[in-house]
Amino acid sequence: MKEVAKLAKVNVKKGDTVIVLSGKDKGKKGKVLRVFPKEGKVIVEGVAMVTKHAKPRRQGQPGGIIHQEAPIYACKVMHVCNRCHKPTRLAKKILENGDRVRYCKHCGEVFNE
Repeated sequence: MKEVAKLAKVNVKKGDTVIVLSGKDKGKKGKVLRVFPKEGKVIVEGVAMVTKHAKPRRQGQPGGIIHQEAPIYACKVMHVCNRCHKPTRLAKKILENGDRVRYCKHCGEVFNE
C-alpha cells in the first residue's frame, strides 16, 4: 500500500512580504521568491542564507563560494500588511462581483491576487 502524505495549505504567495516567526532568522522581513506547496516550504529573500560551492561549468564562468537562500517551512512565516505594517493572518472574502480576495484582518486592506 502506498501512503499519501497530507499536504498542508501554504497561505503565502510569490511576491508577498513576510516576517519570520522562529529559527535563527527570527524577526527578519523579506519578499517571498518561490513557493513549494508540495513540501510546504518557501524561499524568502535574505533569509536562511547558505553557502554553496560551485564549479565553473562553462569556459569563462567563475567558480567559487555562492551565498543563496534555502527553503524554510511556510508555517514559520507570517504575512505582513503593506498598509498597517503588522504581521497578520489573511482572511478571505467574496466581493459583490464574485471575486475571492485576501484581506488584512487588522485594517481591512485588500491584497491583489
